Amino acid sequence: MWGIIPAAGQGTRIQPLAFSKELLPVGMRVENGAERPRAVSEYLVERLARGGADKVCFVISPHKDDILRYFSDRVDGVDFAFVVQPRPAGLCDAIFRAAPVIPADEPVAVGLPDTIWFPEDALAHLPDDRFSFLTFPVEEPRHFDAVVADPDGRIREIQVKVPNAASKWIWGAFKMPGRIFHELHALWLERGREDEYLGTLVNAWIAAGGEAWNAPLGSGYVDVGTVDGYRQALRLLGALEPVSPRP
Repeated sequence: MWGIIPAAGQGTRIQPLAFSKELLPVGMRVENGAERPRAVSEYLVERLARGGADKVCFVISPHKDDILRYFSDRVDGVDFAFVVQPRPAGLCDAIFRAAPVIPADEPVAVGLPDTIWFPEDALAHLPDDRFSFLTFPVEEPRHFDAVVADPDGRIREIQVKVPNAASKWIWGAFKMPGRIFHELHALWLERGREDEYLGTLVNAWIAAGGEAWNAPLGSGYVDVGTVDGYRQALRLLGALEPVSPRP
């Protein structure tokens, strides 16, 4: 299975930093018997691996070679590929930059590198043959993309940063067959690449007869891309995650 990590954003909400926001130290790990700071994006790599990914594609900007250096060796049995988004053009553009390396006959999962969520193995419970969103309950869904679903789990709409969202469940990652990934890519191209946010593209996909499913398996979710989120992450990790060795 492939994992895609869109990591080309500028991180304006938490700047200035002297490095890519995806390498922001959050928590600790033990390596060769010594404690070392842990980059926030390591949490997503770990969760993708626990979900079944043995290959991860980072989408980076031309100026984020520090991410390439950090993850260039083999980590937790995962091989890395890197593709470049030449200029900021939204989440959809970033995700689909990985299209050339994603086969149609293999599942693919996507997550956001400046987030930390629990449980760590949640992606492993999503099916390989459906387009499914891993969702999390939050107090203020207006800051995120809220997922509105029927009782049977079929998604009706994704509300992108709506002030009065109809759901408190927001998506934090998603998984689909490679075939559907390429169908979504084709739809995005057909719509003139106008979709900056994934939610508007998924709404168009559903309106055209496509199916997407809700997997409300998440228990905790923090966006570390803001100073307040960074504080929340430190509190969450302090309460839930002990320091563990890095294989």
